[in-house]
Amino acid sequence: AAGHSGAHAARPRRDLRGGMEAASATSSRTSSGVPSTSGASSGTMTTVSRVGGMETRWWRDATSGAAAGMVSVLALHPLDVIKTRLQVQDGVDRRAAAYRGTVHAFRTVARQEGARGFYAGVVPAVVGSTVSWGVYFTCYNNAKARYRRARDLEHLPSHLHLASAAEAGLVVSLATNPIWVVKTRLQLQKKTSQSEAANAGVRGGTAVRPYRGFVDALAQIARNEGIAGLYKGLGPSVFLVSHGALQFAAYERLRAWRTKPETTFTTKTDDPNGPATVPPSAFECAWLGVASKLFASTVTYPSQVVRARMQQRERSVGVRLDGKQNAGSGSAPNAPLYRGFFSSLRDIIRREGASGLYKGMVPNVLRTLPSSGVTFMVYESVRSFLGEDDEARRR
Repeated sequence: AAGHSGAHAARPRRDLRGGMEAASATSSRTSSGVPSTSGASSGTMTTVSRVGGMETRWWRDATSGAAAGMVSVLALHPLDVIKTRLQVQDGVDRRAAAYRGTVHAFRTVARQEGARGFYAGVVPAVVGSTVSWGVYFTCYNNAKARYRRARDLEHLPSHLHLASAAEAGLVVSLATNPIWVVKTRLQLQKKTSQSEAANAGVRGGTAVRPYRGFVDALAQIARNEGIAGLYKGLGPSVFLVSHGALQFAAYERLRAWRTKPETTFTTKTDDPNGPATVPPSAFECAWLGVASKLFASTVTYPSQVVRARMQQRERSVGVRLDGKQNAGSGSAPNAPLYRGFFSSLRDIIRREGASGLYKGMVPNVLRTLPSSGVTFMVYESVRSFLGEDDEARRR
């Protein structure tokens, strides 16, 4: 991803008054074409030109967010597959599990399924992530702009950043949950022979065929399970809205901390608003994204485990994962059917202990940390590439 060369060329002369105002205070104007992911910290949110009161550059947030999501998914999808398969293994005896750890899972998938196994469910993953990031960044920045206008604020307090992130996360959850259900099921669906598929996942003698792809999975779920099937796991997904709120709140604070006053060599001293500020570079933003993601992931990871188990294809209609169990998700015999968020959480703790809530955490960390760094860096670079707003260029 490109850096920030030329980023100082058309920078609005704005600054965070009062020395960042408790680290969460942020300016509604930005310095360069760096993302509004961090909301409005100085150097983060570009000035928005308006025509008839309408924001004319909303498409920059959507385009940059979509590009960032797509790149991060394509680069790190194999780790997501391993994470999902480890999450749904609910057997108490680790030795009897199909995958006995991250390394063993990689070796097993490579041996049994080849390279294609690591990209199971990649189509809904790309579609879902691209849509999610595009919608998220757009809703997040629009919410912040709305709060500024409604309250006549230049610097949003932390609770309004959290509210903006929560709004965006809720919209994304409602819009994309069916895509994530399909992704989870395709990731758990192991390539089987025709004879295995004919006998797979039976309970009461009912055999089902594997999903043939994204569209076929959507159609089968809608036909066999209805709207409820497409929205399985919505409860933990809504709860996971806090993940985005925690991540972006942490990113706001870290970004404000790393934003520095511009030197007098490149700043006009007669600026009535004081010296301009220099935002972090794209590389620095990548590491800020990594740190904020690690914090949010640790707090909210148990909800991801519950969601994966709720979204998996039930054993009564499942596709065999390991060729030994009549389960489409690798569930252990006599394991509970995961129907609700809190009941599933209780069942996991009762059967597997607290460690069951963190199954798949290793590949999750290996995936999410670089994923977040790549996402923020691509977002910033694409948004910078798309150019400054008209008002910013006139300065």
